[in-house]
Amino acid sequence: RGGGRGSGGRSERGDGQPDRRNEERCETEGETGTHDPELYGLRRQVGHHERNDRAHGRLFRYRRSTVSADMPTTSDPTADNDLPSAHTGSGLAAEKARRLAQLDDIRAAGGTPYPYRFDRTHSVAQVRASWGDLEPGVETDDAVAVAGRIMLLRDSGKLVFATVRDRSGDIQLFVSKAVVGDDAFGTIKQLDLGDWVGVHGTVMTTRKGELSVKTERVELLAKAVRPLPDKWHGLTDVDTRFRQRYADLIVNAEAQRAFEIRHEIIASFRHTLHERGFIEVETPVLHVEAGGAHARPFITHHNALDMQLYLRIALELHLKRLIVGGMERVFEIGRIFRNEGISTRHNPEFTMMELYQAFGD
Repeated sequence: RGGGRGSGGRSERGDGQPDRRNEERCETEGETGTHDPELYGLRRQVGHHERNDRAHGRLFRYRRSTVSADMPTTSDPTADNDLPSAHTGSGLAAEKARRLAQLDDIRAAGGTPYPYRFDRTHSVAQVRASWGDLEPGVETDDAVAVAGRIMLLRDSGKLVFATVRDRSGDIQLFVSKAVVGDDAFGTIKQLDLGDWVGVHGTVMTTRKGELSVKTERVELLAKAVRPLPDKWHGLTDVDTRFRQRYADLIVNAEAQRAFEIRHEIIASFRHTLHERGFIEVETPVLHVEAGGAHARPFITHHNALDMQLYLRIALELHLKRLIVGGMERVFEIGRIFRNEGISTRHNPEFTMMELYQAFGD
């Protein structure tokens, strides 16, 4: 069209007549007269910000919805539903407020809800390996100090049974009011699922043969502000499992097993290649050109050099330069970045291993 915004918003139609559509749009929006370019530009900016605000609100609510279905939603993304003014009601917000209030009480009493250190003597696996063959109903004088996350709490009046979990497994705590004292027993009963504790006690087995730690002292190592996922249903939503990997690790044993298997695989690679005379190296992640593969790269900017750089899409080029330099056998296990599709089985950032050897095919 002829005029456009440069001619005051009046343009010529194909038949040579003025195009009054801009004027009509202004009139329908409550404006009169010809279309003002500055006013039109301002409307575009306002509309752009409104769209951004709506998109931010949707993203904000989506991120919060992955934490708990009980979380209340709001049209205002700046509102903090996690911190209600009154510690009442139900759902995640009220539970978080109650636990935050416990943190305040601990600090007010001179305690530390997140101490720096706890010296444990045994892991759960070590306790089971050393005392796993005890007969039912046996109490020993063998002192241990274990630490873990509380996964189960059962209050039986003057006894509390708790299950704590560390990286190596679960073990039961046998807490008697007569042993720990009234004040400590009351504090222990206020612990929540998800809290990390350090426990001093002796090894025993219950009448049913359950290996336990007869608790003498409990230290709070880290207060959990949010509750754990549902005990029976666990964490099954795939999106949440991948976005909140820490929650997946807490409730799904297979998730931790995957990390352990990966570690063994990488360690096996290194052991085998070291035995065959390969040297492990680290090469640059930022490349002047995206080479070594056909993939869309991530682009970044080096401020000091004022130049565009690419996150590497392959390890190949720099490893070959080391071969040219005479190192003969090299390998690298490193992160690769490809700005392409994403799914639960395809990540734009992943680990690759490449090795190069001179005098061989």
